[in-house]
Amino acid sequence: MNKNVLLVAEAVSNEKGVDQSIIFEAIEAALESATRKRYDEDVGVRVTVDPKTGDYRTFRFWEVLEPGEQDPETGQPRFVEAPGREISVEKAQEHNPDLKAGDVIEEEIESVDFGRIGAQAAKQVIVQKVREAERAQIVEQYRDRVGELITGLVKRMDKGAVILDLGANAEALIPRDHLIPREPMRPGDRVRGYLFDVRPEQRGPQLFVSRTRPEFLLELFKLEVPEVGQGLIELRGAARDPGLRAKISVQAKDRRIDPVGACVGMRGSRVQSVSNELAGERIDIIVWDENPAQFVINALAPAEVESIVMDEDSGSMDLAVTEESLAKAIGRGGQNIRLASDLTGWRLNVMTLEDADAKSEAESRELQEQFQNELDVDAEVAAILVQEGFTTTEEVAYVPTSELLSVEEFDEDVVEELRNRARDYLLSRAISNAEGVGEDEPEADLLEVDGVDEELAKHLAAQGIRTRDDLAELDVEELQGYTEINDEQAAALIMAARAHWFEATES
Repeated sequence: MNKNVLLVAEAVSNEKGVDQSIIFEAIEAALESATRKRYDEDVGVRVTVDPKTGDYRTFRFWEVLEPGEQDPETGQPRFVEAPGREISVEKAQEHNPDLKAGDVIEEEIESVDFGRIGAQAAKQVIVQKVREAERAQIVEQYRDRVGELITGLVKRMDKGAVILDLGANAEALIPRDHLIPREPMRPGDRVRGYLFDVRPEQRGPQLFVSRTRPEFLLELFKLEVPEVGQGLIELRGAARDPGLRAKISVQAKDRRIDPVGACVGMRGSRVQSVSNELAGERIDIIVWDENPAQFVINALAPAEVESIVMDEDSGSMDLAVTEESLAKAIGRGGQNIRLASDLTGWRLNVMTLEDADAKSEAESRELQEQFQNELDVDAEVAAILVQEGFTTTEEVAYVPTSELLSVEEFDEDVVEELRNRARDYLLSRAISNAEGVGEDEPEADLLEVDGVDEELAKHLAAQGIRTRDDLAELDVEELQGYTEINDEQAAALIMAARAHWFEATES
């Protein structure tokens, strides 16, 4: 009978390509399961198999417990609950006084006949162990390949997802939201994807593949453009609207190389190959630039940007374009501006030149009124400060004196007076804030916006949106992040907050 053990181990090992040690563990588990069925209670059983001779021995064991001792895993007190595999230290010491809590008592018992144990039960245990070993091998094989392209055959569709057969008993899942919309998939099709995760789960696929991630686009270009592999061109980033349009930024490490031309290829062959793999996705190739403004201009092509106002604190840019270029800059359904924003990492607000001028005038007027109120100066001095680029009272209080003296209209006396007034205002505001006066309260102009009641104004003010302009500078998604309203309500509030920009232009 011992020969049967060796024959089974060898046969299964050869058939499944699994190490024999795994098979022996499975046989031991099968024998343990068969032995426990002899008893009416839960018993502790251990079987050891000699991998050279096939001989096996069976042992019953009991764990010695100190009633009430703390379980190291759960931290809860332990008591003898399974007499078939646990024994109290007092009872154990009746047979051997040297035993203590944590010891294990073993006694050899008669082994079951390997040839006579339930064939189905043994098969189930062995198959389960082999399956676990195969899955562990797959995880180990692919763990270091995360971030690579893999290819497989469509095996079946499962609730909108696709199961790929990678060969060697390996399967991968393309989740529904990682499939290119409306892309046809049929069993037997050869499909390529980006391996983005490997998870050692007990059941179901363990390898997860995407055809929609920007990284998939980058990896395809690495295959098609030899200059990338040679280090002559660097792929800086990508943004996608899967199946419709994508943008990829490239940088040449050698000035003699045209990075866009290299990625496009002769007669567009390289970019066309990538586009075909992505179900006809249109791809814009953008030259990366270390100057953020220039990079954004490149990303918005073919729309021509007339002017840019950057706000580094909020990570946003206001882009002014001609009326004719507005539609191109935004794109169908906002696609172009959204992809450009994703690619550059800046929040982009596109507007016409007229709207940009109106916003600039409104902001200048707001700043001028701010300086008049906070510094108690007349409109002329406030206008000079705005014209010279000052935006806060803090700047007036703490910039080097030489910077204020460089203003042609200011002499030393004026500069000293401005700095004193600015510091007095900041001190007064700090004291007021410390006392909680006006903290998180909305400004009067926010309450004047159509659709903003007192409750909403206080809610927004508590989150830093205290003025009409604070609200006007938000986009729909940002406003929805602060309060639960639908797209139409958010858009209406923002446009109402921006109304004074356009009124200033008309007047």
